[in-house]
Amino acid sequence: MDTPAAVRARDPAAAAHSSTLILSVSAAVVAGFGLVVPDGTGAVVLVAHAVVVVALPAGAGRAVTTERYDRLHLGLLTAVGGVAMVCGLDLVTRDASAAAQAFVLPVLWAGSRLRPAGIVLATTAAVGGEAVTLLVLTPPAVAVVDLATFAAVLVVLAVVLVRAGRVQQRLVDALSQQARIDALTGLVNRRVFDEAPAGARTRRTASGTALLLTDVDTLEQINDAHGHPVGDAVLVHLARILREQVRSEDAVVSRLGGDELAVLLPDCPAAVAATRAERVHEAVRSTPLALADGTLLSLSISLGLAHTAGQAADVEELYSAADRALYEAKRAGRGRVAVATAGLPRQAAGLPRQAAGPGQGVRHRTPAVG
Repeated sequence: MDTPAAVRARDPAAAAHSSTLILSVSAAVVAGFGLVVPDGTGAVVLVAHAVVVVALPAGAGRAVTTERYDRLHLGLLTAVGGVAMVCGLDLVTRDASAAAQAFVLPVLWAGSRLRPAGIVLATTAAVGGEAVTLLVLTPPAVAVVDLATFAAVLVVLAVVLVRAGRVQQRLVDALSQQARIDALTGLVNRRVFDEAPAGARTRRTASGTALLLTDVDTLEQINDAHGHPVGDAVLVHLARILREQVRSEDAVVSRLGGDELAVLLPDCPAAVAATRAERVHEAVRSTPLALADGTLLSLSISLGLAHTAGQAADVEELYSAADRALYEAKRAGRGRVAVATAGLPRQAAGLPRQAAGPGQGVRHRTPAVG
C-alpha cells in the first residue's frame, strides 16, 4: 500500500536519519522519571526503551532505502509511534506529571519532517494519547483542565510548524527555480543542460540525438544602436520563437550563456533535426522584434547543427561539433544553418574521426540572408 503524498515526509532521507533520535529523546525523558519511581517499574521502562527505540526505528531507518521508508509509512509511523510509546511508558510508570509528558517531541519531529497532513495526524495522536493518560491516571476534573491546556499548546505548535514549513518550502522552491531557470529568457540554464539525465541526452536510439546551437549575428551592433535593454529583448524574443518551434517534451531548450541558445533533441533523426533548424531560422527571419517606438527590428541568427547516427555519443563531442558548425555558419556569411558532418565518433557520424578545420566537416543548408 502506498502512503498518500499528503502525509509523506518532505525529505525522506533526512526523516529516516532523524527518526531514531527523536524516539530516543522521547523515551529517555519518560525513562528518566521511570527510574526514580519507588514501585520498581524503571526496569520495565528501560526494556521498552531498548525494544521500541533501538530494535525497531533504528533498524528500520537504516535497513530500508529512502524510497521504501516512505512507501512503508515509516515517516508517519515514527511520529504516531513516538506518541504511542510515550503514552505506554506513562501508563507503565503511572506518571501523569507535566515532566513526564513528552508528547510534544514527536509533534516537533513531525513538524520538521512531515507535510501538513502528517503534522495534523501526529498532533491528533498526541492529543489522544494525552487524553488517555490523563483520564486513566488523574481525576476527571483535573484531566479535563490539563487536557485542554495541553491540547491548546499542541495545536498552536502544529499551526506554527505548518506555516513555517510552507514558508520554508516556498523559499526552497524559489531558490531551486533560480538555480535552474535563466532569469532573462525563462529557458533552463547551462547547469540544467549539463545535468540533464544521460538517458535523455545520449541514449542509444535508432534515430540518434541532435544538438542545435543558435547565435544572434549582430547583437553587439544592436546593443550599440538601441541599448542593452533592446539586446535583452532580442534574446527574450528568440527564446519565445524557440519554444514555439520546438515542443518542450521533445527537447531541452536552454540558454548556455550570452546570446548562445541550445536545443537538444533526443531520439531525433538527422533529417528532422535539419528541418527544425531551418524552421527556426525562417521563423526568426520572418518575425521581426517590435520596438517601443513601433519600429520593427529584423533579426538574423546563425545555427550550427550536429547529430549522432543512432549510437550513444559523448555530449561534449556533440557540443564541439555543433559549435564548429555554428562558427562555420558565421564565417560563411552568417544568417544560415550549418550542419556538422565530421568531428563526432566514427560510430556516431559514420565518418573517420577527425577535427574539423575551417569549412571541413560542415555542410551549409541555408543561404545567407540578403
